[in-house]
Amino acid sequence: MKKIITAIASAVLLLNCAPAEKAVMARFVPERADDFIWENDKVCYRVYGEALEGETTSPGFDVWVKTPGALVADERYRLELEEHLSYHIDRGNGKDCYKVATSLGAGASSPLVDGKLIYPATNYRSWEILENSDSRVVFVLHYPAWEVDGKMIALDKKITVNAGSYFCEAEDSYTGDFDTLTVAAGIFNHKPNDTDQTTLTGTDRLAIWEHASDTSHEAEDGMIGVAVVMPGADAVYPLKANKPHIVAVKNIVKGEKLTYHFGSCWSKGEIKTAAEWIDLVMEL
Repeated sequence: MKKIITAIASAVLLLNCAPAEKAVMARFVPERADDFIWENDKVCYRVYGEALEGETTSPGFDVWVKTPGALVADERYRLELEEHLSYHIDRGNGKDCYKVATSLGAGASSPLVDGKLIYPATNYRSWEILENSDSRVVFVLHYPAWEVDGKMIALDKKITVNAGSYFCEAEDSYTGDFDTLTVAAGIFNHKPNDTDQTTLTGTDRLAIWEHASDTSHEAEDGMIGVAVVMPGADAVYPLKANKPHIVAVKNIVKGEKLTYHFGSCWSKGEIKTAAEWIDLVMEL
């Protein structure tokens, strides 16, 4: 009996010491035009890097829809680059079917001047990983200074990704020769006249439930939910300039950080309906 108890205790000890399965990741992707990718077990995003400038210069967040569970980004890149199997095709756990173009995409921010978004003149140019564990990753993307209403403004965008959440946190540090700066964080409204679309605008949050925007590779029968929640926002409203958007707007003073959350989901995962997505956004 003593041997049995000892064996059980050893098995429990080994189980407790087993390495945890990594549920978050973020990395620079030099093999694919300097992308920067991040994901957890629920969501996956990327932004465009220097090698893509000219073809696509945009601060927008690109959503890679996925079914909850394993991390998918590295394998999608490998299949695309080594086996020429496009990540725009669903191979059982999601795909890239979200169009960013030159926009805020799914939750980026930019200064707002006279109702127009003033996007960075370049894609992000450098990055830092500040924290990287099995359940949490924190990184910063650096955008060099560009002209905003006659002033040179730079952006350091800090993003925190936690396992188990449909939302990431953005902490934007705008620096430059300004006393106050109006900044908008929001989402690209691809098809504002789509009767199947559902939108939410509140005092500090906005959300959309829409058809996939890029169906050039295969027919799409799913819906994508995207949202931004900005505590202390001055206003939330649709914006028609620079492509249709829905934005949360806040005036910040020099030295003030702009903090907000952005999130997304896919109807082929756990969240099946617009009502479920809106409920989740309202809970944040």
